[in-house]
Amino acid sequence: MRLSPVIVTVLITGLAFSTPREIAFSRLLPAAPALAAALWPVLPTVLLGMFCLLVMIGLSFVYSDLGTPYTAAAIIAVTLAAAYASHLRLQREETLFQVRLVADAAQKVLLRPLPHRVQDVEVESLYLAAQEQARIGGDFYEAVDTPYGARLLIGDVRGKGLSAVGAASAVINCFRENAYDQPDLRAVVRRLQTTISRYSAAVPADDRTEHFATALIAEIPRGGGHVRILNCGHPPPVFLRGGEIHVLEPTLASTPLNLSALLGDHYYVDTVAFVPGDQMLLYTDGVSEARDRAGEFFPLADWAGRHHRAPPRELLDRLHADLLRYAGGRLDDDVAALAVRRHAGAPEQ
Repeated sequence: MRLSPVIVTVLITGLAFSTPREIAFSRLLPAAPALAAALWPVLPTVLLGMFCLLVMIGLSFVYSDLGTPYTAAAIIAVTLAAAYASHLRLQREETLFQVRLVADAAQKVLLRPLPHRVQDVEVESLYLAAQEQARIGGDFYEAVDTPYGARLLIGDVRGKGLSAVGAASAVINCFRENAYDQPDLRAVVRRLQTTISRYSAAVPADDRTEHFATALIAEIPRGGGHVRILNCGHPPPVFLRGGEIHVLEPTLASTPLNLSALLGDHYYVDTVAFVPGDQMLLYTDGVSEARDRAGEFFPLADWAGRHHRAPPRELLDRLHADLLRYAGGRLDDDVAALAVRRHAGAPEQ
């Protein structure tokens, strides 16, 4: 790709010297520095333009009536314009690079790397942005080690852009603080509800509809054989136990975040078995609502049944590859997922 300006130059030069004058391939020489502007720095672009000018001068000795002054002027003008365009492109690339550095730093704060082990629980994470250049979005997750056991959070702010990222950041920071202090999951989610409501009230009214969020909190007590799930309108977790797959739909619906004023302050906790060897897959709707070319949703439960033996990291790696393959290489929504497996006994200190 980077050699294409050279290839174009050599091709035009060869045709110009080997074909009759009437065809005048030499008039295409300005195309070479123009192409270089999109790929090369300023100096190589200028040097290529000078080479094309020398080629044109050499052709003038072979074909004296070729109209060299006009083509030479065109080469000079295009080269100067190409050099300036190359300069502007490099400036934009540098700006984009700096923006990406800031975005990467923001992602590490918002979606910081999770510990691979929390007490007797192995945790792995996956995040895929729907837009190729995006680094962060409205999907979020967290895992913390608390006196009440390992607590996990996954959620999805409805909406896009910086407003959704800000709402997700507010929820995660609130969870990181209150997961340690609140003994009951209902108390934790009420704090999240208050936080996102306050955040929403502090932003312009036009953006507030983006601050409705679904969330799921899981609590795995130390040494116990169960997990507590509080699901606020989020896609249900998938449990993998041997060859059995169980999708845990909530017994009663809990209110999504920032909708308590409309739907009431209702939160319910489900308790299910979660013994050593069991795995749990938490995910956002970017997974379950991924579509193939026929418009069919990704069959997550069936997929999990085929991969139930994979450990958490391998499970998410396979999910990543199969989601992209199923969606034809392009996702329509951000994807976040946590794979959790319980081990026998607490980790060594």
